[in-house]
Amino acid sequence: MRHTKLSRQTIHNYTMLGLIKPSERTDSGHRLYGEEVFDRIKRIEMLKRHHTLDEVRQMLLSEDETRAKSGPTPPASS
Repeated sequence: MRHTKLSRQTIHNYTMLGLIKPSERTDSGHRLYGEEVFDRIKRIEMLKRHHTLDEVRQMLLSEDETRAKSGPTPPASS
C-alpha cells in the first residue's frame, strides 16, 4: 500500500472536485485508490504551484479527453 503526504481532507477534496476517483470502496465505505492515482496526485501537486484547483481540473479534463481520443497507452517498459 502506498501513501501520500497529503491529508485525508485534501484527498477527499480532490475526490469531490473530480480530480481523482476511487477505484472501489470497502464494505465499510472507505475509498480505495488504484496505483494510477498516485501519479495523478503528483501531477496535481505540480500544477497547483502555478494554477488554481479549478484551472488544474480543467487541464486534467482536457488531458483525459485527449488521452481517450488517442486510445490506450501502452504499458511502460521496465
